[in-house]
Amino acid sequence: MRTTTIIAIATMLASGSAFGQSTETTTGAGASAKPAATAPAAHAIKPAAASTPESRSAAALALSHEPTYDEGTAERIKQAALSYGDLAVRGGWPTIPADAKFASGVAGPNDDLLRKRLIVTGDLAEDKATGPFDEAVVEGVMRFQARHGLAPTGVVTPRTLTALNISVQKRIKQLEASLERLDNMNFSFGQRYVVVNLPAAFAEAIENDKVVRRYRVIVGKTEKPSPTLTAEITSVNLNPTWTVPSSISKTEISAHMRKDPGYLARMHMEVLDAHDAPIDPRSIDWSGTRTPNFTVRQESGTWNALGAVKIDMPNPYSVYMHDTNQHNLFSDDYRFDSHGCSRVDNVRDLAAWLLQEEMPKWNRAAIDAAIATGAREDITLPKKVPVAWIYLTAWMTRDQTIQFRNDIYDQDEQLLEATAEEAAFFGNAGNHPLTAHLAQ
Repeated sequence: MRTTTIIAIATMLASGSAFGQSTETTTGAGASAKPAATAPAAHAIKPAAASTPESRSAAALALSHEPTYDEGTAERIKQAALSYGDLAVRGGWPTIPADAKFASGVAGPNDDLLRKRLIVTGDLAEDKATGPFDEAVVEGVMRFQARHGLAPTGVVTPRTLTALNISVQKRIKQLEASLERLDNMNFSFGQRYVVVNLPAAFAEAIENDKVVRRYRVIVGKTEKPSPTLTAEITSVNLNPTWTVPSSISKTEISAHMRKDPGYLARMHMEVLDAHDAPIDPRSIDWSGTRTPNFTVRQESGTWNALGAVKIDMPNPYSVYMHDTNQHNLFSDDYRFDSHGCSRVDNVRDLAAWLLQEEMPKWNRAAIDAAIATGAREDITLPKKVPVAWIYLTAWMTRDQTIQFRNDIYDQDEQLLEATAEEAAFFGNAGNHPLTAHLAQ
């Protein structure tokens, strides 16, 4: 229960004072916040034009080459938890009024309060404690936004203000929950591996401990969350067909067919029996009250929900990574809209990276050419690539930068409650003669 010890220390420290907002950067266990002078320059985190898959992934990679998840992540989260506890004991940071307004170049009553808030978190240098909302503050706000997954505009939007006013206690809980999850993961890091952090809605291709590709992804809806898992990527499928999960056939497909009997034909879908023989859709009971005893399959093509690329990664949840025929969705900041699988922006680039040992046979140009033929092509990777779908709402990278994301699936509190109940059980077990052995 080594995680519990770190969590208990951080929580004990945090409980000693009032709490204001979150902090972002640390120098290690129990250390003070890192001064803004050592943070990345603002120009390094300004987003590029994000109008194409290539420009969006390039802008994402420009933010940082530090992996979200590597072999040192758990230890760094422990350091961050201790540092946050220390900051809480020293008084935390001020709360900014919810109705505060800030405008560049215009003096306001809360400007110094914002500066203090950014200084404590390491987003602004300590010698910038007073003055109006100037360029230095804009850059500090951008640093803060980038580490919270917000568009780094330098404008204190309502979402930015909300993030500024989240308590240290909640941030510590996010670190606790993230650490607990990592302690329960068993992942074999390789020279090359892929990570999808669900709360961040980004995927990273990591090679020699460095992020070489980063992509926006669309993951599960709040009511249909994507699972956390570890697996291996085994193949890349070009122009795939889509076998519709039975749950979707029972609910969504059935609902469409009740309203429009021509829906399947229009969507290039066919109904198949257990032997893959076609079934007349008119013979099906589309009431949606029974579990389907048939399969619905969508033909490959521009209409296909999987798009032009599917990345196979066998796992108990039957989820995978794939393209989409709705690329406009990748421009949204809120990207929690799938049934559990992960749609990947610029997925052809990821496919080329996965198949780089097969170059030049399967370089990007060859992949594009094969897709253009419309023929299905299943390409087995000569060497499987490890992949992890993780749920980290707080983590620290090797450059000592702490990142936070929203707990989109509300899993942090549930995990911590379960952990507390387990700790209480084993604590009480040690005092009972019949269960003392359980606490050893």
